[in-house]
Amino acid sequence: MDLTATDAEQLALNFFLEDWEIPEEDRDFFVPIDSRSVDDRWYVVEIAVEGLPDKWIIQVYDETKDCDPCFTFVTPIKASESETGLEELPESIAEILRSERENKAIFVTQ
Repeated sequence: MDLTATDAEQLALNFFLEDWEIPEEDRDFFVPIDSRSVDDRWYVVEIAVEGLPDKWIIQVYDETKDCDPCFTFVTPIKASESETGLEELPESIAEILRSERENKAIFVTQ
């Protein structure tokens, strides 16, 4: 593999921040929390808002260093509780999480 896990995490994070048009001043809230190689062909990278259980899962391809634009959002928080933990966040980030939790989350119980 040409990519390292650290490279894949940075590519996924940059892709995610650009895709969501996160303002520069709010970008530090998002962090890669895990990455793993799959069949020596791509990495699966998990990105989260530090301190919250929600995460986005993005594939980064080793050969092209491209990120799959169809990433997945996973949360243990029910859509009916979409405001949970958002009180201290900038409104731009809170709105993204609220929208993801209500509309297209894969709900996972822990």
